[in-house]
Amino acid sequence: MKLTKKWFAQATKTIAHFLRRLPSRPRMKIAYPGQKQKRNLRNQLIKYLFSSLLLTCLCLSLGTGISISQPVEDSTLEKILQQGNFSEAIRAVEQDWKNDYQEYFSSTFFNALQTGEQIAQKISTIAIETKTKPAVIWMLPRSHQLELLLVTPGKAPIYRSIPEANQEILLQTVKELIQEITNPRKTRRISYLTPSQKLYQWMIAPLSQFLEAEKIDTLLLCVGGGLRTIPWATLHDGKQFLVEKYNLAEIPAFALTDHHYIDIRQAKILAMGASEFSNLNPLPAVPLELSTITQKGQGQTFLNQQFTLENLQNQRRKEHYKIIHLATHAEFQPGEPKNSFIQLWQSQINLAQIKELGWNNPPVELLVLSACRTALGDKDAELGFAGLTVQAGVKSVLASLWYVSDAGTLALMSEFYQQLKTAKIKSEALRKAQIAMIQGKVKLTQGKLESSRGGMLLPLSLGEIGEPNLTHPYYWAAFSAIGSPW
Repeated sequence: MKLTKKWFAQATKTIAHFLRRLPSRPRMKIAYPGQKQKRNLRNQLIKYLFSSLLLTCLCLSLGTGISISQPVEDSTLEKILQQGNFSEAIRAVEQDWKNDYQEYFSSTFFNALQTGEQIAQKISTIAIETKTKPAVIWMLPRSHQLELLLVTPGKAPIYRSIPEANQEILLQTVKELIQEITNPRKTRRISYLTPSQKLYQWMIAPLSQFLEAEKIDTLLLCVGGGLRTIPWATLHDGKQFLVEKYNLAEIPAFALTDHHYIDIRQAKILAMGASEFSNLNPLPAVPLELSTITQKGQGQTFLNQQFTLENLQNQRRKEHYKIIHLATHAEFQPGEPKNSFIQLWQSQINLAQIKELGWNNPPVELLVLSACRTALGDKDAELGFAGLTVQAGVKSVLASLWYVSDAGTLALMSEFYQQLKTAKIKSEALRKAQIAMIQGKVKLTQGKLESSRGGMLLPLSLGEIGEPNLTHPYYWAAFSAIGSPW
């Protein structure tokens, strides 16, 4: 167990509770006469308890390799970067962000840390296994500048600093992008391009020559606070979106990412969801969404009353589904993990409980949450969203940052699962689905959904949906791949 500030706070609270429960008088017979001597004994007992606690912490720290988590100070990282030891700088950042997730989830992750050079060798192996060319980019938003670190297969780490993108300006630009893209009233405008292009110039352009030289096609984005809910696919170079150039996935840390590759092109899907709720908005497209993605025996579908925690666990025990698709409301909220939840038929699974579902044994390759909403810009909500793979014990997650219209979600999910049948890796399937929407190959017209599956009549329960502009990032950029892109 890693001893974080949160751990000490809980330990102190527990001991304080114990001390309050101590009787005002000792229950044992004391040989010393007088109230003063009894108070002395009580004080000695208090000192003993706290001394024991501190001694235990010290023994754990020294004797078992368990250390008290400390963030990497800016001055320490600055010194490492000035020395040109970029490989070790990556390890330090990984440690810092691993600590962030451990503290937020009140958990210990035993994943070993690696230097930049070790990561370069690892992704060389992955490149061969997956027939892709991956690269990892670490982005550190700091008070005076943005720091970028890049690792490509088999090569030494590369470092760039962007002074014009100090933390205040950077986070304000991120906020502007999100405001422009998530406004459903602006789906006929391109006002998002100004912040989108700024972010591209700061975050990707300084490294683009190296990405092109190495023919990189897959980016793993490992980013600091304030950047973890960026819709990365929307970054724009002036000619095209980032997703038109690369398969994309955001990772909490390279050390917290499962790197093993398994082909899921023929994997069966456990598809569950709800279209009706007692205290949340209905999702009328869910029945069609579930039946569409499980066509031709690709999986099992369970709707509404069948969407219970007990049935979810039973079905997973009966068959080790590699893909779990939950078409329901999910919220990533500020505060503790227990504030965030996935809605079932008449109950919820909160983020603190999700690890108890045992999805890591055997591993779930892909968890899809098709109707998520995240408190964008909130540090805790960011950690919950970006750290979902680690907490749930799954390899990859596909989830939405904001709630997209029911019909829009149906459009993207229908295309994503069609592409998943042939794509080498999951993030490639998402990329192809998003490109199909950008290019107008997926559209809603005259009560039909047109996609690579052909035409599909939409149910009357969806109401009058008109002909929304599905080429706008409001509809396709909400969906992000978290964790392994493979």
